[in-house]
Amino acid sequence: MLSHLKGIEVFLAVAKHGSFSAAARAMGVGVPAISQRLKVLERDLGVSLLTRTTRALDLTPAGRVLLSGAGPALEQVQATIESARSAGKAKSGTLRLTIPWSAYKILVAPVLADFQAAYPDIRLEMSFDEALVDIVREGYHAGFRLGDRLADGMIATRLTGPLVAAYTASPDYFNEHGRPAHPKDLLSHRCICYRFVSANRIADWPFLIDGHETTMSPPARLVFDSFRSVVGGALEGHGIGWSLRAVVEDALADGRLESVLEPFAAMHPPFYVFYPEENRQLEPLRLFIAFLKQRRAS
Repeated sequence: MLSHLKGIEVFLAVAKHGSFSAAARAMGVGVPAISQRLKVLERDLGVSLLTRTTRALDLTPAGRVLLSGAGPALEQVQATIESARSAGKAKSGTLRLTIPWSAYKILVAPVLADFQAAYPDIRLEMSFDEALVDIVREGYHAGFRLGDRLADGMIATRLTGPLVAAYTASPDYFNEHGRPAHPKDLLSHRCICYRFVSANRIADWPFLIDGHETTMSPPARLVFDSFRSVVGGALEGHGIGWSLRAVVEDALADGRLESVLEPFAAMHPPFYVFYPEENRQLEPLRLFIAFLKQRRAS
């Protein structure tokens, strides 16, 4: 069926303009191309569509049937194609994202109001999720993850540089329990740990010791399955929590949290936004990524 569309388009142009030469001019092709397309269409259909004379072209009965049915149908197809093309390029619509709270805090929260002001017709639907999500199966247009946790087969755009870890607690906690000077000192502290949702295991804490990356499992006084809760527990004075420094920068700046073990802080991969190939031309997604990158650069 699809192979006949071009031939039908040529036939409709000839019927509309009354000659091969006029149809060729309207379509921007040569007369031989018009003639060849019609011959192929008539051969495939097994009927003649036009009666050719030296003075005019007349429609055969089969040609009149095709004209009456195919004309409106082709116009509808062309209108639908154009609507689909416009929808993909429109600066409007819904953008569904899965994003860890840490990525939201670092990348999206600082610019969200400005993006919504710049693009009021784009609706953002964000699901805070620390687990590894199949964005295609779950119906998301894109996801945000650290570079070592990207799904295979996706287009990925880096949004940050490498991220440094932070080990923080409230001033009241340190006043009461002291400040660890070495990662091994955490064995005598109350630690707030994170549990991987997908793997269902408590995350080890990364450190850089004597130039080598290593991990350790501190005693878990509290365990949460979201980094937002880990940071919240530290703010509330329940112990020392591990997170990303960019996530707690504001709390460190205003004194609500204090940082320890900075010489041993490990580096983490950058945050990326990733999406399937079919969403590459989705205009709301393209605009959102460009906005995030521009604001990070400035």
